[in-house]
Amino acid sequence: MAAAVSLGRQALSEFLGTALLLATVVGSGIMGERLSGGNVAVALLANTLATGAALVALILTFGPISGAHMNPAVTLVEMSRGSFSKRSVSAYICAQILGALAGVAAAHAMFGEPFFAASTHVRSGAAQLFSEFVATFGLVAIILGTVRHRPSAVPFAVGAYITAAYWFTASTSFANPAVTLARCLTNTFSGIRPSDVPGFIVAQLLGAMVASLVLGWLLGAEQCT
Repeated sequence: MAAAVSLGRQALSEFLGTALLLATVVGSGIMGERLSGGNVAVALLANTLATGAALVALILTFGPISGAHMNPAVTLVEMSRGSFSKRSVSAYICAQILGALAGVAAAHAMFGEPFFAASTHVRSGAAQLFSEFVATFGLVAIILGTVRHRPSAVPFAVGAYITAAYWFTASTSFANPAVTLARCLTNTFSGIRPSDVPGFIVAQLLGAMVASLVLGWLLGAEQCT
């Protein structure tokens, strides 16, 4: 169905979906931190549940229009598999980044914060980077495998995986370059220090690339059995 939609509408879909995703991530982080009384576990749980639920709803809503990538890593994987032209990829990634920034600004506006503020939240070190590799590998693997076998289950699989990955990764599973870039502009619970962003993005892109190769081999081998 998405193939019949104009690129402009697809890009707007990606913008809106990514904006609402970031508004959820940042807004629920602020709300959780304010209501948790200093209990970081409770704040993270609130942030986790809101993000997982929002992903299901957003993919169900925008998936039929643009595929609801909301993630440059996913878009690049689709391009590598021959699903997208370079023009479409550029439009998608620009829309995702702009949407992510708009989502941060919207969340800040709802909670009376400045539209943008550089984060001081340190997320550095090999453990954090490996976490982002694993998180993004798993996300792309789940998308590719579920699309092949149960496409209607993709929203629920992605929402469930990210909900879990918040807790089993040291980085709380950003798994998305646009999300990572935007979150360096929120000095709240979900932020990341700007100097830590490049390492996260490299780890995410590597994780996505390896997942694409591994799942491509697994799913291709499946056809030969």
